Amino acid sequence: MSFNSADINAFQDIWVFCEQREGKLVNTDFELLSEGRKLADERGSKLVGVLLGHEVQGIAKELGGYGADKIIVCDHPELKFYTTDAYAKVLCDVVMEEKPEVILIGATNIGRDLGPRCAARLHTGLTADCTHLDIDMNNYVNFLTTSSTLDVSTMKFPMEDTNLKMTRPAFGGHLMATIICPRFRPCMSTVRPGVMKKSEFSQEKADACQIVMRQVEISAEDLKTKVIDLVKETKKIVDLIGAEIVVSVGRGISKNVEGGIELAEKLADAFGNAVVGGSRAVIDSGWLPADHQVGQTGKTVHPKVYVALGISGAIQHKAGMQDSEVIIAVNKDETAPIFDCADYGITGDLFKIVPMMIDAIKETRDA
Repeated sequence: MSFNSADINAFQDIWVFCEQREGKLVNTDFELLSEGRKLADERGSKLVGVLLGHEVQGIAKELGGYGADKIIVCDHPELKFYTTDAYAKVLCDVVMEEKPEVILIGATNIGRDLGPRCAARLHTGLTADCTHLDIDMNNYVNFLTTSSTLDVSTMKFPMEDTNLKMTRPAFGGHLMATIICPRFRPCMSTVRPGVMKKSEFSQEKADACQIVMRQVEISAEDLKTKVIDLVKETKKIVDLIGAEIVVSVGRGISKNVEGGIELAEKLADAFGNAVVGGSRAVIDSGWLPADHQVGQTGKTVHPKVYVALGISGAIQHKAGMQDSEVIIAVNKDETAPIFDCADYGITGDLFKIVPMMIDAIKETRDA
C-alpha cells in the first residue's frame, strides 16, 4: 500500500468518523456530518462517514440523512467495543487506502484517544477541541469579521488558500487560534460536542446514501488489550448539551455560594426540564463539578432558554451560550457584558430576584 502524507494532491473528500456505542449512534455524529456537508460543498468534494463496530450496518443509513454521500462500514467482532489498538488500526488502514483530505472526529472520550493515535501513525497534524471550521477563505474572513476583535479590513489574506482552517480556544480560553496543516494530509480535527449545529434529518438523503461494507483484517498481534466486560458508571451525568433549559450561576453567588446554587436548582426544578450550569469562575472555585461548565473551555449549549444568574458575560462564556434561543440575564451590574446578548435583562440582586421568578413560574404553571 503506497501512502505518503506529504503528497497532498493525492487526497480528496471530507470524512467524518461516526462514533457508536453499544450499537447506537451518538449525537456528535449528526453535528459533524452537518458541518462536514458544509465543508464538502465549499471544497466541491464528497462527504464520507466511517462507521466502525459489530453488526452496525442497520444504523448506517441514518447517517446519510444528515448529508453523507457514502458510509464506509467496517464490521468486525473486535470492533464491538472501543479499544485504541483495534480502532486505530482499522481506521488508519482505510485512510491509507482511500486518502481523504479531511477527517473530523468528535472530541469525546473516544475521539480524544483515537484522533492523536491515528494522526501519529499517518504522519500528519491534528488540531484538538475545535469550535469553528472553514475551507473557503471568504467564509473564514466573514467569521473573523463577526466573531473577533481584529480589524479585518486592514489585513490581507491568501484568498486561494484551500487548507482547512481549524479554530480553537488557546491559552486557557483567553485567545482563539486558527491552525492549518499545509504540508500533510489528511487534515485532522477533533470537534467539541454541541458546537456545530445539526441539520434537519432528510429521509430522501438517507435513502440516496451509498453504504459500502469493507473487509476488515485484525490479527491477534494487532491487539494489546481485550475488553472482558463493560461496566457503566453509576454517577449521574449532567446533560448540558441536550438540555432544553439551562440555569447557570456565576461569580455573583460568591456571598452565599450554597444558597446561590440552591436557588439555581429550585429555579431549574420550577421550569421542570432544566439543568444547572456554571461559569468558569464557579468551576475553578470548586463550587460546581467540571461537567457543569458552560463556555469555550467547557460545553457549548444551544437550549431554548438560557438563564444567566450573576454571570458578568466574559467573551469565553458568551461563546458557549450565545446561540441559545432565548437568553435571560440577572446581574446587579447594569453594564455587565452579558446584557449585550440577552433577550431579557434584569438588573438587581439575584438572591432577591430569583425567588420572585420561581413564584411567577409556579403561578403560571398552576394557572
